[in-house]
Amino acid sequence: MGDTILRVQGLSKRFDSEEVLRGVSFEVKKGDAKVFIGPSGTGKSTLLRCLNRLVEPDSGQVWLGDDEITHASDIDGVRRRMGMVFQNFYLFDHLTALGNVEIGLVKVLKMPRHDARGFAMSELARVGMDRFADKYPAELSGGQAQRVSIARSLAMNPEIMLFDEPTSALDPELTGEVLEVMKRLASGGMTMLVVSHEMEFVYSVASEVLFMEGGVIVERGTPGQIREDDASDTGAPKQFQRTRAFLRRLDG
Repeated sequence: MGDTILRVQGLSKRFDSEEVLRGVSFEVKKGDAKVFIGPSGTGKSTLLRCLNRLVEPDSGQVWLGDDEITHASDIDGVRRRMGMVFQNFYLFDHLTALGNVEIGLVKVLKMPRHDARGFAMSELARVGMDRFADKYPAELSGGQAQRVSIARSLAMNPEIMLFDEPTSALDPELTGEVLEVMKRLASGGMTMLVVSHEMEFVYSVASEVLFMEGGVIVERGTPGQIREDDASDTGAPKQFQRTRAFLRRLDG
């Protein structure tokens, strides 16, 4: 496998009569930041949920490192290795920011509480939330709550992070603080898969952009390849015309 962390082969998923994923395949190497874009309802979020077994795929295989995890019985073990940050924060309302990060260390990793508290504080500091450690979710802004959610996932020391439109539930003025945390993680070598349409973030962070439509990866390339700054549609490489048409609609 070399430095390949994640390998996805022929992943498919159907909900009733709707085929949401149709044979999706790709690989992720250590330090990659791959970003999925595309119209709503094209399978991007379902793909991430299939990877960490929140949704069971109908067919296909997923390898995490050398382990084939598609049918692994230890689903909790899979999720410890693959952090997930959702659109909504899913924090425990009755726990402080520190408690939300600490709980997985104590309950899942069986870390002594004193050690867990110190480690959780370091993860809150990593996302700029250590001074809010004693605040409850209701006392936090959306951007702050999402940063706590990121810290909670990071505390489990995952091999790869999955971000499912982590800023879509935030007011525009709160989006930047979450994206800055993600940029720092990417620059520090964190391997990540991201669903996002925050294109300035995508252009600055992505090692590869994958455009999905109709449950398949239609086009893929580096940010420099997909941008239309230096090419009109008529002069653009044909393989990126669909992506560029989508990006123009986002800008409009």
